[in-house]
Amino acid sequence: MKPVSDSEIRPFRIEIPQADLNDLRDRLARTRWPDELPDVGWRQGVPLEYVKELVEYWQSSYEWRRHETRLNELPQFTTTIEDTNVHFVHVRSREPGAIPLIITHGWPGSFVEFLKVIGPLTDPSAHGGERADAFHLVIPSIPGFGFSGPIREVGWNTKRIAQTWAHLMKRLGYDHYGAQGGDWGSGISRDLALVDSEHVLGIHVNTLSAFPSGDPAEMANLTDEERKRLGRLERFRKDGRGYAEIQSTRPKTLAYGLTDSPVGQLAWIVEKFKEWTDSKERPEDAVDRDQMLTNVMVYWLTRTASSSARIYFEERSRIYSEQAESSRPWREAESLTVPMGVAVFPYDITPPVRRLAERDNKSIVHWSEFDRGGHFAAMEEPDLLIGDVRLFFHRFR
Repeated sequence: MKPVSDSEIRPFRIEIPQADLNDLRDRLARTRWPDELPDVGWRQGVPLEYVKELVEYWQSSYEWRRHETRLNELPQFTTTIEDTNVHFVHVRSREPGAIPLIITHGWPGSFVEFLKVIGPLTDPSAHGGERADAFHLVIPSIPGFGFSGPIREVGWNTKRIAQTWAHLMKRLGYDHYGAQGGDWGSGISRDLALVDSEHVLGIHVNTLSAFPSGDPAEMANLTDEERKRLGRLERFRKDGRGYAEIQSTRPKTLAYGLTDSPVGQLAWIVEKFKEWTDSKERPEDAVDRDQMLTNVMVYWLTRTASSSARIYFEERSRIYSEQAESSRPWREAESLTVPMGVAVFPYDITPPVRRLAERDNKSIVHWSEFDRGGHFAAMEEPDLLIGDVRLFFHRFR
């Protein structure tokens, strides 16, 4: 058999063995359910009644093979960078002036998040847009996530992932390109602009952290709306970061339960689709149920609960090593020169305050605020995200 060279790009298809699907169905049927206190709703986690309903749908109505076929309609590939497998979708536009754009997901997302934006961004004229707004899309799976996982060594923080993306875009023949992302994809895109500034045209993010510096004068000038946003940030730090604390300190211990129990993996992810979206009673108020389950399936079928959680551990280690002696409650960001665009969705985890964001990101040249949508913008409000990405990158055409 011919050995695979490090630079080879290999076509990829998702082909899950039927035995794995049978095993999933069997595990779901044998679920051991926890008890639950009355009238607690979502305050202590995902309600038992909701999870039972969702599992019943997963068993009886959800069809993985149909969604597998849909995913395999996308041109998928793998390549090896730094001895690590990288899975990615690569859709080239037919428009000659298309801008190459690498889009990065976060946790608990995957490339499945972007199904609704691929067509409009690569073929805008077929989706009510202008031909001049076309993109060539590269949508990788972060090392350790999904079909890029699992990883086999330590050190995969956002900077190293960004360096890998720079290698990937060069390997694909793109000399200049843009980057877009939310959640971890936002930090990776920012690091990509730092490590490959000669080739990155600009970055667009739909998640951005902006923390107060502690300067009383900074706080004194805030508007009521800005104070409200900082209040959400404080509530998240007190009540919403449990998942991150566990994944940044003991990801391996958590992974035993998530890798062995599909319901455990489901609940761990679905909770965030409720808390971080523009939803009222349940995640499906904001996102499509099948698309959400397909995203969960990518984690379950690839057994990447452990390796995907390690990005929290690695980034925490990186921050501590860089800022071990700092007394600031916020991380001092490295100066960015590449133009940056920000899309703010009101039901994201912690929508940023613009003046704080610009303190650490002086290259912000585009800022959009929307009246709906949350953390998973490509799933919740794809039209808004598509429009804003087009608007930001129009300056580079």
